[in-house]
Amino acid sequence: MTDSVVTRFAPSPTGFLHIGGARTALFNWLYAKKRGGKMLLRIEDTDRERSTEPAIAAILDGLKWLELDWDDDVIYQFSRAARHREVAEQLLACGKAYRCYATAEELAAMREKARAEGRTRLYDGMWRDRDPGEAPGGMKPTIRLKAPQTGETVIEDQVQGRVVWQNENLDDLVLLRGDGNPTYMLAVVVDDHDMGVTHVIRGDDHLINAARQKQIYDALGWDIPNMSHIPLIHGPDGSKLSKRHGALGVDAYRAMGYLPAALRNYLVRLGWSHGDQEIFSTQEMIDAFDLPAIGRSAARFDFAKLENLNGHYIRHAEDGALVAQFESVLDYVPGGAELKAKLNDTTRAQLLRAMPSLKERAKTLIELISGADFIFADRPLQIEPKASALLTPDTRALIGQLRTALEAVTDWRAETTESAMRNFAEQNNLKLGAVAQPLRVALTGRTTSPGIFDVLAVLGREECLARLGDQAAT
Repeated sequence: MTDSVVTRFAPSPTGFLHIGGARTALFNWLYAKKRGGKMLLRIEDTDRERSTEPAIAAILDGLKWLELDWDDDVIYQFSRAARHREVAEQLLACGKAYRCYATAEELAAMREKARAEGRTRLYDGMWRDRDPGEAPGGMKPTIRLKAPQTGETVIEDQVQGRVVWQNENLDDLVLLRGDGNPTYMLAVVVDDHDMGVTHVIRGDDHLINAARQKQIYDALGWDIPNMSHIPLIHGPDGSKLSKRHGALGVDAYRAMGYLPAALRNYLVRLGWSHGDQEIFSTQEMIDAFDLPAIGRSAARFDFAKLENLNGHYIRHAEDGALVAQFESVLDYVPGGAELKAKLNDTTRAQLLRAMPSLKERAKTLIELISGADFIFADRPLQIEPKASALLTPDTRALIGQLRTALEAVTDWRAETTESAMRNFAEQNNLKLGAVAQPLRVALTGRTTSPGIFDVLAVLGREECLARLGDQAAT
């Protein structure tokens, strides 16, 4: 393949970058990367009422977080309106389009009549061949495409196969509104052509748009890009994806503690498969990805699967990289600012030391943060109710004895503290568990934590003795 492949991701900035959009961006990115081509980014901001700056920022931020880089400058569709108008005028001049003076009332009556008769073609072409001299005074016309009325419009789709529409069922679509603003249909065709887009990869909710856009391409004598319409993502029960199922913004997945690499890996397997392989490095994805391998039926979103995959990525991540991910997510989670204020050279080093045992127990960065809570906890510790119930007078007395035994350890490591505790248990005819749980409660305020000797090593001698002193019977 040559480097002439150009894909594009073209979201509308009317909300966040949702999970379906993220997958579309990923598929475009992978296809371009595999073929040494380009992926362009176009913000389709022609809906001025609903397009917002925060939504544009959220889309750019979401793509950056997912590490899906685009080529060249971002293109804003609205800024190209003059070019879109020029093309509409060009079609008008060569007889491929016409001015339509139908009133809102006439259009409504036409639609009603067509629906009553079970027709999909809603506009009856009343101004298609009429003399503009008959136009009512002072009315601003729309410009409509003079679409073919017989024959077929055909798309050879890489995912859907050959898709055929009967032209008699398709309207003369509006290219330019009465206020002079271009429609989405026209803008998309002109932008894709001018940007040199060779492959359009988008959701199959755009399939009917492909028929209308093909008619515009044909009228202009332009080559149509290669088309691929990918199935939408559904919930686990097969219904349309809702917020309950995971139809959230990419920023929400970040805040839930998912790693970008895990989310990319999960999204690539939604609708595309490569044998039985589930785990893909980015390079493996690029090497293996192709459009015909995308299924035609809707993919089902499964949070449990995403969580398990994320757990795999966390377990296999480098400890230093996880500390950086831990830090970066603090800006997006409740209580994160408070925790961020406690990050310093000491707590970072403790976090790094704790990471091998923390990451074995966590499926998300949120669980990782929760597991690391003991590092950042203020003295005296807040004891969880379940742990508090274990702090009986006898247990407090035992904690005092354990403190004394640990005070004798000068070379403070997991191995030396474990040896001291085993000796203590043996001398006092206790099982190791009877020693470990009081230690855990006194050092972490919880009944569960990483391995207790890892906790001792991470916190260090001084902090451990101080925390044990806080809970010991006085």
